[in-house]
Amino acid sequence: MLLALLPISLAADEGMWMVNAISRALEANMQKAGCQLSAGEIYNEEKVSLSDAIVSLDFGCTGSMVSPDGLLITNHHCAYSDVHELSTAEHNYLEEGFWALGRSEEIPIPGKKAYFLKRVVDVTDEVAALSDELQIQGKPFGMRKLSYVLESRYAKQTGLEAALSSMWSGSRYYMALYEVYSDLRLVAAPPVSIAAFGGDEDNWEWPQHKCDFALYRIYAGKDGKPAAYSPDNVPLSPRRYLTISTKGYEPGDYAMVMGYPGRTERYSASSKVRHATEVSLPISNLTRAAQMEIIRRHMDADPAVRLKYSDYFFSLSNVQELQEGEVECCRRFGVADALRQMEAGIPALDSLVPVLDRQYVAITKADQDRAWYRETLIRGTRIARIATRLHSLRHKHEPEREAQVHETNRQEYEQLDLEVEKDLFRYSVAQYYQHVDSTYWGPFQKELKAQFGGDYDALCESIWVDRPMTEEDGVFRFLTDVSIVEFNRAVDNAQKDAPTGNLNRDYTRALYQYRLQNNIPQYPDANSTMRLTFGTVKGYSPRDGVVGLHKSTHKGILAKSNPANYDFCLKPEWENLLKAESVPMGVNFLTNNDITGGNSGSPVLNAQGEIIGLAFDGNKESLASNYYFTEPTNRCVCVDIRFVLWTLRNYAGMGYIVDEITTK
Repeated sequence: MLLALLPISLAADEGMWMVNAISRALEANMQKAGCQLSAGEIYNEEKVSLSDAIVSLDFGCTGSMVSPDGLLITNHHCAYSDVHELSTAEHNYLEEGFWALGRSEEIPIPGKKAYFLKRVVDVTDEVAALSDELQIQGKPFGMRKLSYVLESRYAKQTGLEAALSSMWSGSRYYMALYEVYSDLRLVAAPPVSIAAFGGDEDNWEWPQHKCDFALYRIYAGKDGKPAAYSPDNVPLSPRRYLTISTKGYEPGDYAMVMGYPGRTERYSASSKVRHATEVSLPISNLTRAAQMEIIRRHMDADPAVRLKYSDYFFSLSNVQELQEGEVECCRRFGVADALRQMEAGIPALDSLVPVLDRQYVAITKADQDRAWYRETLIRGTRIARIATRLHSLRHKHEPEREAQVHETNRQEYEQLDLEVEKDLFRYSVAQYYQHVDSTYWGPFQKELKAQFGGDYDALCESIWVDRPMTEEDGVFRFLTDVSIVEFNRAVDNAQKDAPTGNLNRDYTRALYQYRLQNNIPQYPDANSTMRLTFGTVKGYSPRDGVVGLHKSTHKGILAKSNPANYDFCLKPEWENLLKAESVPMGVNFLTNNDITGGNSGSPVLNAQGEIIGLAFDGNKESLASNYYFTEPTNRCVCVDIRFVLWTLRNYAGMGYIVDEITTK
């Protein structure tokens, strides 16, 4: 299916719009779709607005304030690492769930931060002036230097944390200013059998039946200002918190998502998309799928291994399935061909497109070698990180640094299962030798290959050690025998005097200018700055003859229950509660909002700005959205906020929390 591109106007529900730049035309479109709020009620630097209740959690997920006492709601998968870190064999909160039945039971999460956006400043002219000044002085004037100088300046002037963002590859620059709170405490997290019901099998699918939520509470000093953790701190009184709607939703109802989407590449050339989906991503998808199978086999056999590897496996599987879906959807919907069709209609791109085509062909072999190296010896095992840290100590003779690295390595080894790591290493070694050109192999790797040939079992046995590695061990020597530098150099040499990075920057700027000059509405790529997207509650037809309803119910949980399958196994008390509900209860629902990673945990708001759900996933048909919005089938999967409240009150016994939250 070749998508019909809309070069003059965006698809109706497309767009991750900057909250600080809601134009009158965009405001009118939102209100036409049903929104009952003005732009000033959504974002306002002078008055309290909706954006004051939206929080970035370390720029990895989104949360929102839901009570006057600092209660914050987000997705369970956003809290997964924290819950995993708190879990022990005696108290496995991933499996049992965590419920603080009073504020004294809330657990501090060291290092966790919540970022409240205070205002956004257009600093495009300041960036240009500073760049010129540094260039005249003969000093570096790249993004890193510009960010350091301007962020330091704004932080000093405002007392806030400053973050500079480049939009449209440097066509515009904005400074976001944040108030940052660092005393966050875990309040509630369901067991994975509830929050992640269906596991990998249901991920990116529809229908889903996940109660994917978690609660934190933000604490502040007694003056209400950010403060490091202290038992004397008090719950934050947020400037704004959101009301929860218990009225529900119907197909066609207005839905708005506000949050911090992480990254998109929608100003990509057709050749870049084709290269990613045909050259680099298939390699990472293949290797990660095999690595997941190795880890899953060990986790299924031993609960202790499951506890050690749950967080790592969760992260690995989420990325692998997303990128696998990205490749599939880009092919299914003909994204590269559709982009090529768009490029043909823009004269400003005529000189860039052929050069990009040629350069991506030129780097294909070198980039494949780099991808295989990266996916096997860099991130194919967890011990590779330890080898890298050890390697960094060579010839430095810094006793304090050495002691710190060795202690970090010791602690990390305690979190590993060496049987799992050995199997991952064996797989990585075989793939490395079979796919990476031998000209890249290091001398020790060549020596081993000459000795053992294709007997990778014997090769690995000869260098493996069942203890923390040292610099004298063969496994360390193998992992550090070559460096990514050699692979990067090969890619650079293949590009000669026309690097794809520079060409892609010029492409984005040319496309931006074309749309600007032709009054075509456009939004910058997602880059972890606050955005809004609007649409409606809406089902879809994933394929011919199949109709996807706009919501799922608790009856589907019972229908999918399978005690023999870990991902579909229900706790008896949970199953009994569900069976007692005779009327179908909404669990998850669909909207056509335009979201991506980082939006996880974002509130899904109705026309009045009240929470009706939390965004937690996309459907498989939306996974080309890194490059292109697939308008007919793109869906955002959300957990019904009423199901969250029901779970808190009936399963967790946290009626006091439900009473704390303002509902309507």
